Amino acid sequence: MAAKQRYFIELAYDGGNYHGWQSQHNAVSVQEVLNIALSTILREPIETVGCGRTDTGVHAKEFFGHFDCKSTVHTPSSVANSVRSINSVLPHDIGVKSIIPVHAGAHARFDATLRSYEYHIHFNKDPFKKGYSWLLRDEPDLELMNRAAKIIMEYIDFSCFSKSNTQVKTNNCKIVNAKWVREGDSIIFKISADRFLRNMVRAIVGTLLMVGHKEIEPEAIRDIIESKNRSNAGASVPACGLYLTEVKYPIVPLMKEEQ
Repeated sequence: MAAKQRYFIELAYDGGNYHGWQSQHNAVSVQEVLNIALSTILREPIETVGCGRTDTGVHAKEFFGHFDCKSTVHTPSSVANSVRSINSVLPHDIGVKSIIPVHAGAHARFDATLRSYEYHIHFNKDPFKKGYSWLLRDEPDLELMNRAAKIIMEYIDFSCFSKSNTQVKTNNCKIVNAKWVREGDSIIFKISADRFLRNMVRAIVGTLLMVGHKEIEPEAIRDIIESKNRSNAGASVPACGLYLTEVKYPIVPLMKEEQ
């Protein structure tokens, strides 16, 4: 039996039609659709492992998975042909960018060193932003929210922002960037960390908006985080405005240079 080669696959997707990345019994997921497309083109059963789990309706501008297969996709021409073939059988809202041969122990989830998200909010009704940004009536105070975001970066235990019963070993995350920026009619929250908890970004955004709307002071963030109690934080904002924008690895850039 021929040895299987491991590959990283880079993709992007509009999460509006999917119940998140993870395969589920009763709903359509990005992983399920991708597995079917890969199995069809590579002509063998393919099971992907994702770099994380995006929730229902969340988008990904950059997402990585890995899979093993007997087919060889090594040369630039074979990679390009495989990407075109896979994209031809995928729906319009999932797009494969590249396929990268990696060593057998490489892991899309455990090897990731940094993940970045953005949350988009706009204030004037725009039909072209529906499903891709959250329409908010009242503009919050960005300066206050950025003061609170800096406080968040002082902590590592984010139990207060995590969905309950997630069965993770730790709620510790190292946040290296958290900031609000304005772009035209929109404001965007950008956050990067080594890992994120389920629902964490949407809960952080909801809590920072409480600060921005002057319902609580920026310093109140300390009490919320130190309480480790989800009920003390703000409500989770809608999924439509959330994007996974970047996933970094120590191995992938090296493999890209070799192609």
